[in-house]
This record gives sequence, C-alpha cells and structure tokens, in this order.
Amino acid sequence: MNKPVAPMIIRGQIITDNLIDVGGRGGDLIFRTPDAHCYIDQLPLGNPARLADLYSLTFEDILEYTQALGERLEFDTNPYLQEACELSYLTAPVTPTMVKSSYMGLRHMLTREAITEQVELSVGIKYLEGWVRQRLIDGTELEVRCFGARTLHIVAGNATGLSLLTIIRNMVLRSDAIIKAPSNDPFTALAIARTMVDMAPDHPLTRHLSVAYWKGGDQAFEERLYQPQNLEKIVAWGGFASMKHVTRYIQPGLELISLDPKRSASIIGKATFDSEQSMREAAVRLACDIGALNQKACVCARVVYVQSGTDEAGLAQLNTFGRYVYDAMQTLPNTISTAPKSYDPGLKAEVDALRLSDDWYQVIGGKDGEGSVICSQLAEPVSFAARLDDRTANLVPVDELSEMLEAVDAYTQTVGVYPESIKEELKDILPLYGAQRIVSLGYAAGLKWAGPQDAIEPLRRMGKWIVNQIASPQTSPAPWLRPSI
Repeated sequence: MNKPVAPMIIRGQIITDNLIDVGGRGGDLIFRTPDAHCYIDQLPLGNPARLADLYSLTFEDILEYTQALGERLEFDTNPYLQEACELSYLTAPVTPTMVKSSYMGLRHMLTREAITEQVELSVGIKYLEGWVRQRLIDGTELEVRCFGARTLHIVAGNATGLSLLTIIRNMVLRSDAIIKAPSNDPFTALAIARTMVDMAPDHPLTRHLSVAYWKGGDQAFEERLYQPQNLEKIVAWGGFASMKHVTRYIQPGLELISLDPKRSASIIGKATFDSEQSMREAAVRLACDIGALNQKACVCARVVYVQSGTDEAGLAQLNTFGRYVYDAMQTLPNTISTAPKSYDPGLKAEVDALRLSDDWYQVIGGKDGEGSVICSQLAEPVSFAARLDDRTANLVPVDELSEMLEAVDAYTQTVGVYPESIKEELKDILPLYGAQRIVSLGYAAGLKWAGPQDAIEPLRRMGKWIVNQIASPQTSPAPWLRPSI
C-alpha cells in the first residue's frame, strides 16, 4: 500500500520533494511529507516589506476571496477535502461521522455575514482599512491602525474548523501565516491551502499562507525558525506539555498568544427538579455538553454540580437525573457524538473501581466503553476528575450553588448553566474565580468566534496596533516649553 503524501505549501508553491515518513497521532497512519529542515530558510517571510501587497486589498476584496473559497470548499466537489477526510478517519480523536460532518460544515464559516460580524465585533473593520483619527482632551490627535504580522500558528487538531478559523483570521488581518499542522489533523489546513492555490495562485491572500508539518519538539528546527527576525507572533493551541515547550522560545520581539489547555463544568440549579419536564430538558442539554466531539474539546462538561441537595431525597433525585443524562447521551446525533473511538483503558479502570463503592458512587453505564455518568453520593468530585474524557461525566450533589465556586479556577473555560434564571446570581461572581465563558446549558460546543475566547480577544491580539500621534504647540502643550523648577 502506498503511503499518502502531505505536501508542504509555502506561499503558493506546492512542494513534494525530500519526503520523509512521519506518523499521525495514535500511530494509526504513516504518511510522507517534505522534511521541514530542508525548507527552514524558505518558510519565514523574510523582509517584512513583503506584506505590502496585502495592503492593496480592501476588506471587500477579502470578502470576495473568502466567498469564492467557500464555494470551492463544497465537500461533494472538492477532492482535497475528500482525501483529507478519509485520511483523518485514522488520525482524528473522534469517529468518522463527526469527522465527515465537520468537513461538510467548513464552507459555512466563510460567508460574508459571518466574517463581517467577527471582524466588526472584535477589531472593527475601519481599523483594518485605514488610520482612524480621534482628538484627545489635551488637543493631541491620534491615528490608530491595526496591521498584520508575521505569525506562526501551532493549531490544535481536536476540531477540524480550527485550521480554517486560523486561515480566516490571517486573511482579514492581512498577516503572513505559517501553520504548523497538528499530528492529529495533518491534512485539513493543507487541503484548504491547496484549494486556494488552485483557485488563485498569485493572489496576495494565497501567497501569504504556508502549511508545513514537523514533529513538535524538534529543537534544532524550532530554534532556527522561532526567532524575532522571522516571526513577530506565535499563536499556540495545545496541551500543558506543548505550551510549556513553546515558551522556551519567547523573547523580546516575539510574542506568544496562548490558547491554553482548559477544562469546563456545568451547574444545574434546584428549579430543574420542579418538574419531570425540566429534568428531562436539562438532561438532554447536559448530555450534549458532555458528549459533543466525544468530550475531546475544552468546552465539554466534565464535572457537573447539581443543586439536588445532599440528603436522601436529594441523592435520589441526583441518581434519577444521572440516568436521564446517560440515556440522552446514547441518542445524540452521530454528527455530534458517538461511542468513543477508543475508551481510555486507565480511565475505564478508575470508573470500574467505583462500582465496588456503591455507597459513595453510583456508576451509570460505561461497561461497554460507551461513556458513563458517575453520580457522587457526597459533595465531592471523583479523585480523577481532571482526567474525565470519552463521554464520562461526574455529577456532584450540592445544597447551595456557592459550594462549587472553589472548584472554579484559571483553568475553567466554559460553565454551562441551567435554568437560565440562575445566571443572574452567577455571571458576576464566576469570572472572579476564573471562569471565562458562561453559556446556556446545551450550547457549550456552539462557540461564537465573534466573541472573546479564553478571556482574551485573539483577533485583536494577533494584529499590531500602531499609533500615529499628531501634535503641535498650537494644539497640545509642548514638553520643551514647560517652566523649569
């Protein structure tokens, strides 16, 4: 069987020479790709003045390009996406139905309306189109403009859309991007870039995108590339080890925009138990937040604090609710969630051990590796809460919502809340403990890229905000005319 080839793309040039064998995440696929060491001198843009061609484009020009690209990313007619999808079945952390669904949805990220909304609500289109002038109270005038940057993107591979999101952000900022393809998704960014080369090989947006694969942690390669003369910013998604690794290269002139590893939780208020209907509704919503992407995303619920009460009646409610959640998880659409691709054996051993402690835990499901719901019978999460994965959630009973606040910290990204009414007492206190996103239960995986992410605004951070200060003695106090003391 011939090994698939993942070319390297450097600003419109497709490279298939100097191939070496590399392995995708999990060892299920060996593919061939150009040895990045052979192209270390070609990957950086070099002279920053080469960004100038991007400034011949208007925002409308960029929208026309993205609209045309969206039409070409129709899955049924794009052979690059089809090939990438087939290969990703082996490398992706989720099952084929979810992989294919994500590829089929890529084109919808490129609508004029969606991109315009993202840019207007974060950066502001006028700051990308030219200098925006304003007068300060002392008479000084400031002109502000957002410029693009030479940027390396270390993209996460747990969601296919992240590669396209990175490309969109690069285009609207008029930046030059080098995308380091992840080992669990080495093909998506490449398929999009090849489509761009076919569509408009000489267009500035095509010629300011490079996609390459190299093994993370290759210090000899990275020490040469990760230098301020080559790059101005590194945007890094990833786990704890990879984030610690990339920080070794940060120095004056090279900024790290860190989209750190996170974990998420949910809060179920006591009004949930006022009726069978509200319990069922909350269960379906929670099942979606647990099961989306088979719990491989930071946004997915893992520990769930349930205001059922901790007395005997409260625990009975908790356990019934846990059964509803488990049942609902089994009926989610297969484009959202399925039985996990491979259930972590260490996690399964931990879960199975709890079955022997039924006074302390009620374990619902999980015997066939399909995922499970663990109902604690004390107001404490399981000892392995940080490793919950593969559609495995822990429901923890509490008497008051305030009891869960100490569990929120700087690692807490998304907190799903039900019913909506209790958000009023939570949304001003949860951020003080570290929570970064508060969302209606069931919508955790429905990230809106027009809003902040991980308590920052990535699109704003990826740009360079430049000030032109205009002053004269006639309009602003002159420092050289101050009286001596």
